[in-house]
This record gives sequence, structure tokens and C-alpha cells, in this order.
Amino acid sequence: MAARKSAKAKAAKKPGTKRVAAKAVKPRKAPAKKQSSEGGKVVLLSGGNPQIAKGHGDPPVQAYIAAMPGWKSAMGRRLDKLIMRIVPGVQKAVKWNSPFYGLEGEGWFLSFHVFAKYIKVTFFRGASLRPVPPGPSKHKDVRYLDIREDDFDEVQFSSWVEQASRLPGERL
Repeated sequence: MAARKSAKAKAAKKPGTKRVAAKAVKPRKAPAKKQSSEGGKVVLLSGGNPQIAKGHGDPPVQAYIAAMPGWKSAMGRRLDKLIMRIVPGVQKAVKWNSPFYGLEGEGWFLSFHVFAKYIKVTFFRGASLRPVPPGPSKHKDVRYLDIREDDFDEVQFSSWVEQASRLPGERL
């Protein structure tokens, strides 16, 4: 074994070769976990988005909202209540770790998703809303609204929800 030299030792003896120190790699932190309202563990994905099993109805949506970190949970409850008040009989589901809202037989008109500093609301037919929500999309019909902690226009949001619920929804 003594006859074998390490690659570092060989490189160090060759003239004109430089030794380069390896870069330190920071260990990745495991995603934070939070108790859901059902007592199970909920993993928070990047940006704090809760990982909730796909499901239809109010229970998975409420589990998602309960697991939203910080101020976003209260905002999620507020959005959910507004949508239910504006659109009686709204159907709910969690798909792709996001709550979806729609009408039976009509498809989904709205969804939201948690990011580190805001909640992104997706209006699937947002280009048809007046005024058009501010966030552009690579999809011609979709528009976004980013809700930050102290920046929410409830009147405008309510108007968009009412308009969106009357348009044909997205069938996902």
C-alpha cells in the first residue's frame, strides 16, 4: 500500500500544479415540520408551502390552511371565508400542494400557493377579469395576485372572485 500515492500527493510533487482547497459545502437543513389540525405531521416544503395529501372537500383545504406558516395561515382562513361567502356551494380540493376552488361541473376558477414572503393566488381565467390582476403568466388566460403580509385589497379580491366564479373553469 505504501507504493500507492494519493492523487493529492502526486499533484503536489508535479511542478506547475496548484493545490486547490475544496469548497466547504453547507449542510442542507431539513424542512421544518408543523403539527396539522388533525394531529399528524405536516412537512413544509420550500418557501413554507405545506405538503398536504391530495383530496377533495373542505378537510384537506382546512389542513393546508392550518399548516400555513405565520401570518399566512390567518390570511388563508380569510381567503377561504371570503370565497365561501362570495360563491355559495363552492367546491374545494387540494391538488399539487395547493387549495383549489371551483364549481361542480364547471371546473376550477382559483387556487393559491404559499411562498416564503407571500401567497400567490392564481386566477385561471384572470385575463378576462376587470381590471386584470397584476401578475402576468406564460399562459395567456392565467393571471396572478401576490398577497403580502400588509398588502391585501379585500374589495378588489372579492370582485375578482365573483367575476372568476362566473367564467368557465379549468378542468385539471
